[in-house]
Amino acid sequence: MNPISYNEYARETLTSLSQGAFLTTKKDDQVNTMTIGWGAVSYMWGKPVFTVMVRESRYTKHMIDAAGEFTVSLPEGALADAVKLCGAKSGRDMDKIAEAGLTLLPPAKLSTPFIGGCSLHFECKTLYKQEMDLALLDEATRDRWYANGDVHTIYYGEIIGAYRA
Repeated sequence: MNPISYNEYARETLTSLSQGAFLTTKKDDQVNTMTIGWGAVSYMWGKPVFTVMVRESRYTKHMIDAAGEFTVSLPEGALADAVKLCGAKSGRDMDKIAEAGLTLLPPAKLSTPFIGGCSLHFECKTLYKQEMDLALLDEATRDRWYANGDVHTIYYGEIIGAYRA
């Protein structure tokens, strides 16, 4: 993998996110990945930051809180079925990486691996996290995305490394 500037492929990153990306976490020897479709690459607190959102009900929430780090891997078209599976199934019930036929790639700087077959990868260390307060969200968005009350925690991860495969 070739190191890149965190914002060198910002347009591609945001476009890929809307198609689905892998958010991967590792706790002890257990690795889990889930599909995300929302996120942002930005610059905050004097650092490059990747912001991701994880619902309270997700298995990944427990793992990311314990690990304090995560990776984001942006897949290419060949992984469309894996993206669907990892967005529909829970790591509580199955090994999604094995079931989806995904390959783990070693991390460069942290302990959480990347997902193979992806074109862009980000290693992130959690700087800040905040559970959403639905009372502060506009009504239309709240009604559309949180009718069941399953809120997101927003994770601001310092981008420790960015890579192009």
